[in-house]
Amino acid sequence: MALPEKFLMDLKMKSDIVEIISGYVQLRRRGNSLVGLCPFHSEKTGSFTVFANDPANPHYYCFGCGAGGDVITFIRSIEHLDYIDAVKFLADRAGMQMPEENAREDYRAGRARILQMNRDAARFFYQRLLSDEGAEARAYIVKRQLTTQTVRHFGIGFAPNSWDSLLRHLRAKGYRDEEIRNAGLCVRGKNGGFYDYFRNRMMVPILDVRGNVIAFGGRVMDDSQPKYLNSPDTLVFKKSHNLFNLNNAKSAGAGRFILAEGYMDVIAMSQAGFKEAVATLGTAITEEQARIIARYMADGEVIVAYDSDAAGQKATKKAIQYLEAAGVKVRVLQMQGGKDPDEYIKNFGADRFGQLLNSSGNQIEYKLGVASTKYNMENEDDKVAYFKEAVEILATIPNAITRDVYAGKLAKELEVSKDSILQEVARSRRAYEKRRRNEAVRAEQTRVFAKRDRINPERGDALRAARAEEGLICILFYHPEMCGRIEELVQPEDFVTEFNRSVYQSIYRIAKGGEIPDTTLLGADYTPEQMGRIMEILTENDRFAGGDETERAIEDFAACIRGERYELKTADIKQKSLQEIEQYLREDLGKRKGKAR
Repeated sequence: MALPEKFLMDLKMKSDIVEIISGYVQLRRRGNSLVGLCPFHSEKTGSFTVFANDPANPHYYCFGCGAGGDVITFIRSIEHLDYIDAVKFLADRAGMQMPEENAREDYRAGRARILQMNRDAARFFYQRLLSDEGAEARAYIVKRQLTTQTVRHFGIGFAPNSWDSLLRHLRAKGYRDEEIRNAGLCVRGKNGGFYDYFRNRMMVPILDVRGNVIAFGGRVMDDSQPKYLNSPDTLVFKKSHNLFNLNNAKSAGAGRFILAEGYMDVIAMSQAGFKEAVATLGTAITEEQARIIARYMADGEVIVAYDSDAAGQKATKKAIQYLEAAGVKVRVLQMQGGKDPDEYIKNFGADRFGQLLNSSGNQIEYKLGVASTKYNMENEDDKVAYFKEAVEILATIPNAITRDVYAGKLAKELEVSKDSILQEVARSRRAYEKRRRNEAVRAEQTRVFAKRDRINPERGDALRAARAEEGLICILFYHPEMCGRIEELVQPEDFVTEFNRSVYQSIYRIAKGGEIPDTTLLGADYTPEQMGRIMEILTENDRFAGGDETERAIEDFAACIRGERYELKTADIKQKSLQEIEQYLREDLGKRKGKAR
């Protein structure tokens, strides 16, 4: 919908971009701007920059991945919202009333409907747990040693062993079958009918950071499969973008997260006093989840507490990779006497588990420990093989002092000289750094080409003209009073690339209407990725903000665009006769003179 300009400008004034982004990204001042680790891609050196010194156009831009925009675009991207919902998010925060709106009402109403339905379902499951139907589930909860307080805190319930108990309950509340299916609470059978998605399971509501019930996890009470069943992706839930118990862990104040595989481990740890536990909902960690963790643990650490079986060890390796890439300090919990945190706490108690957490080694110690278990140190060949693998691990350590410390430990363990280890590590590190540089180049090439293909696929085939178009866009954005002069020299149809033409026309309409162009007024028409490209254009051409030599620049850019256009048109009509070409040029010149008058 087209929101009133005054409302958007008021919203921007009341939504401090630094304050809002600081809730997700740790920022530090660098000159007139602020920088931090980008929440939209993995990096170790901050390239995410917030430009707040210009009160008329506060914005952010990542020089690593190209993400950028205003405060609305940031909320869209970080909270995975559409434009209107992002505006409403900020309006609610600022205490502003949203204007009357009709567009996208179905989408927003659908989200609200699912959230309400999930709340109703959570109450139903909790009530069923307390009923006669829930006797078996209550016995299972007692077996798992969960207290009444824990059951209430997490809203644990029970899905009856019935095909349509929840369906009938929700229908009675006025929900339609298709609505219930869209919420992931029922499925359609082969005969066209509907039945409950969760049946005969202990139910755990999954909440977002604002406390909304966005999904459920169901755990069987016997050995049937699948043991765990999570809600499917819906309008309000995407498994790879959420962490169980994040709403509680982020405010626990522990300075760390404990990362577990599933919600039962988190519930057991929370009951034992470790409120900072989160879980990846039974799946291996994703890059998005690692970045979410990095937002809250920029100065803290994560202790990976996955199961001790082979699958858990594989998942641990992946978690270390993603968390390190996101810039998070990682330690790894290694348990003996329990396959997972829940079992360990039951066997040895909360105090012993706390000691184990505090003494857990970092990722280097974990990797060396895993490597050492592969080899028999009494065998010379195995000893040499371990030496080579350990050197490769030490070569990944960025800090020279830390490498020196571990080289000393390895020298004592293998009874070899520390100097020989450091020499091999230095050689291996050179190769490691070369691989990293090559990977970075390939990643940058992939990013650039992917971004070009996705946002402005024509740019690479007409780079000179595209850059001229972007220069004109910036001049028009920063100097809307030049609108008339630009119009004399170049028309939107002269633009070679469709994306740049669209951006130019959007800014032109604002300028022609006598208003001052603002990125906030563009947000409704472009995706967050496209807004990132617009911010890139404005950032890379901000030399025009001052107004020096804009007249000459306009003429040069216009000439370049027209020249490229004529080359393309000539290529299109090169098979035509000379008379046809002359006629085309006369008609084009006539159109231009007419517009100039």
